[in-house]
Amino acid sequence: MNRTLFVAALLAAFTAAIHIFIGTPEIQDPLLQSGLPKEISLLLYACWHLVSITLALSAVAFFIASRAMTSNASLLLLPKFISYLWLGFGLIFIAVALLFSGSDMLMSLPQWTLLLPVGALGLWGCSKPSARRIEA
Repeated sequence: MNRTLFVAALLAAFTAAIHIFIGTPEIQDPLLQSGLPKEISLLLYACWHLVSITLALSAVAFFIASRAMTSNASLLLLPKFISYLWLGFGLIFIAVALLFSGSDMLMSLPQWTLLLPVGALGLWGCSKPSARRIEA
């Protein structure tokens, strides 16, 4: 078992659960009751759930990759790609906070504190010598 990818899977699952069970109620009512046109608020709400699915399924992919008994370059493409997604997601939160509000907003938008570690753990897990070993 690749323990680093397993930890990435656990942290990704934790992040997905927070997003779905804590974040959804926090976002749903203000968004759907806002003064935005209905099409826009429903589009944003659908995007919220696209993220929910992405977070949950990437946790599953990290878990499956962590349990693979053999590793080769093609088996590591998916967890590596997902790791880059998580790093990109985290960097977006940092950029938005800094560009639109300043450094004070970094802790008001703390999602990056979970997104970046999952991405980093995923890349680390994919680069470990045991993960790179090709078994016939």
